[in-house]
Amino acid sequence: MTKGLFILDKIAYEKVYAGRVSEEINRLVEIYAPPLSPDSLKGDLSILHDADVIFSGWGGPLMDEEFLSAATNLKAVFYGAGTIKYIVTEAFWEKGIVITSAYAANAIPVSEYTVSQILFCLKRGWYFALAIKRDRKYPPLENIPGAYGSTVGIISLGAIGKRVCKLLGAFDLKVIAYDPFADDELASQLGVELCSLDDIFRYSDVVSLHTPLLKETVGMIKGKHFAMMKPYASFINTARGAIVREDEMVEVLRERSDITAVLDVTSPEPPREGSPLYTLPNVILTPHIAGSMGRECQRMGEYVLEELKRWLAGEPLKWQITREKAAIMA
Repeated sequence: MTKGLFILDKIAYEKVYAGRVSEEINRLVEIYAPPLSPDSLKGDLSILHDADVIFSGWGGPLMDEEFLSAATNLKAVFYGAGTIKYIVTEAFWEKGIVITSAYAANAIPVSEYTVSQILFCLKRGWYFALAIKRDRKYPPLENIPGAYGSTVGIISLGAIGKRVCKLLGAFDLKVIAYDPFADDELASQLGVELCSLDDIFRYSDVVSLHTPLLKETVGMIKGKHFAMMKPYASFINTARGAIVREDEMVEVLRERSDITAVLDVTSPEPPREGSPLYTLPNVILTPHIAGSMGRECQRMGEYVLEELKRWLAGEPLKWQITREKAAIMA
């Protein structure tokens, strides 16, 4: 029988795997030790020797040369979270071990959060809510784009960006998108119009960022882009803070009180003490809650379980990550 281990943060294990998913995995795989954390492995990696598979997630182990030298039978890693960049190394790829991730499950709550914010921003909801609290009176109901005939700009058509576009198809909106790797066929499937990055900011009532954080995308969104935004437009970031030149963004937001920035991610995270992001009246901060939270984490465990069943049956994996795919993912 296939032998396996759970190796990840204790809280992550309880959120992602505990309950029915863990019971089902234990039925399919001989889990020969209690759930482990990377710290519990320090000084003695011998427990890894018999593992054919590892189930991991947030707080998972760095699978470097030392780790892999002990895990001599390892054939597959099932990662119950999103990006795998914190656990894989060149040594891992050289071993040819299969790895699969629940990134697609994590894309669901991110896209749901994004759509909720897009619709709220089209009503200028944050502006009105904060103005009423501050002034203790209702402001004039003006300059509201609304969710009919307005333009939403999506930056990057990865798993999340594509899902956001599909969800927006239920509304009477025009959706434009920027992605240098997208073609007309994909745009047609999603019902979007491809355009330049500048035009995303120039023509959108709401701009939503979904770009992966790569060395090529650090600082991709500049102050000039915010300066281009339509009057009373909004910007949403659920990707990574470092993709935006935050100092330049802040400078424009100070000058343009009409535009709103909804930031679920920042760089650093949380912002440094004294950051103007805490006090600017047109900045909304949420503490990186767009991804899987609470019971949403159980969905990632379900994705891992289904992938395990495919692997055990010798079927193609649905969410396998290759070295090439990892290089362009967040």
